[in-house]
Amino acid sequence: MPTLQGSLPPELANNVVRLYRECLRRATFIGKQQHNTELVVGMVRQQFKKHMNETDPEKIQKLKDDAARGLINHMLFESAKLTGRKVSQRS
Repeated sequence: MPTLQGSLPPELANNVVRLYRECLRRATFIGKQQHNTELVVGMVRQQFKKHMNETDPEKIQKLKDDAARGLINHMLFESAKLTGRKVSQRS
């Protein structure tokens, strides 16, 4: 199964700690815009903490892909907002 992490810089995609930090940065950014920083950052922390003892390599890869997908989606959304383009949504 192909991974989404190819869309991210390798130093971020291959390192869970860096991925976590980038997710926290994005959560802080979103939280400041919506005035709920503690809630959004708390949700990110909760998800990483929930899976911190995972040992199955396939499940770890899936979790990393999910985090990468969230980052990519946010970057695309912000980019579209800046350029004034409409973001298409899939069901």
